[in-house]
Amino acid sequence: MDNFFVRSWPALALRGAAGIAFGLMALLWPGLTLLTFVLLFAAYALAGGVVSVAGAVRHRRTEDDWWVALLLGIVSIGAGIVAVISPAVTALVLVFVMGANALVVGVLDIVAAIRLRRAVVGEWLLALAGVASVAFGALVFAYPAAGALAFVWMASVYALVTGAFLLAAALRMRRLALRHEGTHDAERRVLPDRRVSLAR
Repeated sequence: MDNFFVRSWPALALRGAAGIAFGLMALLWPGLTLLTFVLLFAAYALAGGVVSVAGAVRHRRTEDDWWVALLLGIVSIGAGIVAVISPAVTALVLVFVMGANALVVGVLDIVAAIRLRRAVVGEWLLALAGVASVAFGALVFAYPAAGALAFVWMASVYALVTGAFLLAAALRMRRLALRHEGTHDAERRVLPDRRVSLAR
């Protein structure tokens, strides 16, 4: 079963791990300042974006769905760059940047899940990650003036939840990819034997 999202399970796993790491660090960091939180978000967004772009570029010649991962990566990298270049801009601007990033990434994850239905494996986990991202983005735009502490907690929980969904989806896709590779190996071993038997 050749599917871009199944083959790209390592990128999905890295995105999930980055989300979990970001969420845990933001929750457990004593005396976390807004600037530190912004830099953590920038690292999270840049890491996930680079991983997605790398996976898309790697499979661009063989897969039709590579553009979804490319767009997702570009959006995340853009959000990370904005946070790195302008960490001193108003908190409200950074809140909107994170909300917009979550909305777009969530929509693209849902699109990827819909296209993954052809592979029939773990697509609902990816869809749930997308729904969680969209929900977080919508909350950000609905309540942009929420307190800094409330926003940090909300963003941390969002990162942990989406990270867990992405990691679980990646593990399921890894099992499918390994099973598919095993099937191909078995077919390659059997075919020569059939030719020999026919020749006899």
